[in-house]
Amino acid sequence: MKNVCKRACCVSAASARNTRHDLSKMGQLLTEPVREKHTSKMDTPKYTVGLSSMQGWRVSMEDAHTVLPTLPEDEAPVASFFGVYDGHGGTKVADFVSKNLHRYLVKSKEYQAGKIKNALEFSFLDLDNQMSKNKDINEDMSGSTAIVIVIKNNTLYCANVGDSRAVAYVNGGTVSLSEDHKPTLPGERSRILEAGGWVEQERVNGSLALSRAFGDFQFKADPLKPPEKQIVSPFPDVVTKHLSTDWKFLIIACDGIWECLTNEEVTNFIKVRLDEGMQPDTICEQLMDKCLAPTTENCGPGCDNMTVIIIVFKWK
Repeated sequence: MKNVCKRACCVSAASARNTRHDLSKMGQLLTEPVREKHTSKMDTPKYTVGLSSMQGWRVSMEDAHTVLPTLPEDEAPVASFFGVYDGHGGTKVADFVSKNLHRYLVKSKEYQAGKIKNALEFSFLDLDNQMSKNKDINEDMSGSTAIVIVIKNNTLYCANVGDSRAVAYVNGGTVSLSEDHKPTLPGERSRILEAGGWVEQERVNGSLALSRAFGDFQFKADPLKPPEKQIVSPFPDVVTKHLSTDWKFLIIACDGIWECLTNEEVTNFIKVRLDEGMQPDTICEQLMDKCLAPTTENCGPGCDNMTVIIIVFKWK
């Protein structure tokens, strides 16, 4: 399953490199990658959006996504909503989040009051709480990252839990819109330790490679602590940026891309092809092909599921 790299019950990439394990022989990776891509393109007055996802070497596809250039049920000016959800340990949490997070957002009192940052924070916590009460999801023992972009009133909001990532190309340079939540970060480690957990081999309790996520309710079991103080937190960091014509494009992708290439390498890859007239959906496919590992030796970078969204701005 995909939790080969997210959970320590499956050997991490670093451990695999040290022990020379070939995970394809252990039944956790395929002997040949699934290169079939699920690709789409949307043109709106504001954007050209390309999307593609690929299972790759994993035995199943656990990524999910949401692409809504026009957010349903929103009031004018209507917002746009884009999200990538990288599941681990199963698909139920990622699928549920992809279908419901934007709905929770729009219905929140904070959103209706125009407090988008607060609305994102509240909707992440509220959705995770509702999933914890769903027996089918709770017993699934799965989790998911979330990297979400909301654009409204010419302002961009990026909300993140986990290690999926959003990056922008602005005025000829690369701008990071999120920070990966890893248990080795000082603030994350402090919260984990204060909640009674520990960090071992760069993992939460020696198991989970992420310090924030939807689901993973076995790490959120202390009834005396609020969600943001649990061993694994669903509370997002939210970055706010004001947009201008200097903003050329955004990319949102799971860590299957970022473990292979730097932010700058990815934006340069996209810019060169956009300048040549290539469409963003085709660029998504080429980017995944570039990151796909030629073999599964050591379960290194390029063996993960991959999902990429490229949003190209159309300025008048």
